[in-house]
Amino acid sequence: MTSSAQTSAASARSDARADLIAAARGGIPIDRFPRVEGGAHAASVLVLFGRLDSIDAEADAVSVPADLDVLLQRRAATLSSHPGQVSFPGGRREHADRDAAATALREAQEETGLDPAGVEILATLPEIPLAASGHLVTPVLGWWRSPSRVVAVDHAETVDVFRVPVATLLDPATRFTSTLRRGGMTFRGPAFDVDGTIVWGFTAMVLDGLFDAAGWTRKWDRDDERPIALEV
Repeated sequence: MTSSAQTSAASARSDARADLIAAARGGIPIDRFPRVEGGAHAASVLVLFGRLDSIDAEADAVSVPADLDVLLQRRAATLSSHPGQVSFPGGRREHADRDAAATALREAQEETGLDPAGVEILATLPEIPLAASGHLVTPVLGWWRSPSRVVAVDHAETVDVFRVPVATLLDPATRFTSTLRRGGMTFRGPAFDVDGTIVWGFTAMVLDGLFDAAGWTRKWDRDDERPIALEV
C-alpha cells in the first residue's frame, strides 16, 4: 500500500470511529424493543468495531471503509437462552464490575479471549430491554485499537467467534425482515444473511439502529420477509 493510500485508509477508519461516536450521542430508539415485564437482570454487551484483519469486504464499501469490521459470536445450541443465535460478546453484571463497560469487557474476555487493554470504550448506550431473557442490556460501543486473537473459549457457551465486514452487513442484498410467530402474534425486525449465517433479534436491531444513527444505512427491501427457525 502506498503512503497516500495508507493515509486515505487511516482517514477513513478515523471517520468511521467519529461516525460511531456521533451515533452513540444520538442514541438508538428503544421503542422498537419489546418491554420487559417484572424484574430484569442488568447485563452488558460489547459492540466492538475496528480493523480486525487485512481482509476487505467482498461487498462494495459505499458507506464505510472496506476493512471495517464488527466482532460477533455464535451461542451454543444447548444454552437455555437464545440457543444457537449470533450475538455480541456479553452477559450479566457481577457485583465486582464497577460499571457496564467493565461487565462488557470481562464477559468478552471470558468468551472470546480478547485483551481488554486493546479496546477503547467509545460510549455506553442506554439500557435496552431484552424481553426474551428478562434482561436490561447496556450496549457498550468499543473501538479495537490493538486487535488480539479471539477464539471460542468455552464451547459450552460459545461455538464460534468471528468478524464480519460492516460493508457486507450494509449490502442491501444481505438484508431482510425477519418474522417470528409466537402466541398467535408475528414479530418483525431487521436481519442480515451473511453467507447463510443469520443475524437477527436483539443483535440485528442494535446494529440496525447504529447504522441508521451513523448515517451508514443503504436502502434495502424491507418487504422481503423471511421466517426465523429457532433452535430447539
